[in-house]
Amino acid sequence: MTRYDTLSALLDERYSCRAFRPDPVPRQDIERILDAARQVPSWCNAQPWQISVTSVAATDRFRTALKAEVASGTPAPDLDAPEGYPGVYGDRRRTCGWQLYDAVGVEKGDRTGSAKQMLRNYDLFDAPHVAIVTSPRALGPYGAMDTGGFVTAFTLAARACGVDTIPQAAVAFYAEFVRSHFGIADDRMVLCAISFGYADPHHPANSFRTDRAALADIVDWQT
Repeated sequence: MTRYDTLSALLDERYSCRAFRPDPVPRQDIERILDAARQVPSWCNAQPWQISVTSVAATDRFRTALKAEVASGTPAPDLDAPEGYPGVYGDRRRTCGWQLYDAVGVEKGDRTGSAKQMLRNYDLFDAPHVAIVTSPRALGPYGAMDTGGFVTAFTLAARACGVDTIPQAAVAFYAEFVRSHFGIADDRMVLCAISFGYADPHHPANSFRTDRAALADIVDWQT
């Protein structure tokens, strides 16, 4: 197998895991994942990413506190939410949503069921670990863009180690709470969380896979 084949297989295997087993990931494996992810390129080699990673006990404390915050607090993300999902972007978003709902048995029009599934974000999908990903405010969109590369590399390195992941913007919607909980400086933006661990292969939320746009849909060849 060539290195291209290995990378292509990892990209194909990676998916957003929405149900985890409680088993912890060994510290040495987490360090390997982080050590690989930190090799990604960044603007002027600024390497803006900083990561707060939880043990199982710390994850449980955060999960409990996060759910209490969501129940009583007001979302206030550091990054503006999308203005909308026009055209094909909305189509892809809806398709993904209905795939999930179909998998877990939420029928169209079941607002209680869809709300319950949405709140699973704040259970961190029962993951044993979470990584909080931040970037300096001073670096603005370019720092956020560079850090997005780190997030992608983290998910691929995790898959290479047999670990499953789900990057979560939902957690970052409570940015001030997250900063306070983890003692993160005010000059850093909370961009996302990555919940990670070992997938529960029998949970219906892990039974579907999203598709990807064809090359013809994303590439404008200039000749």
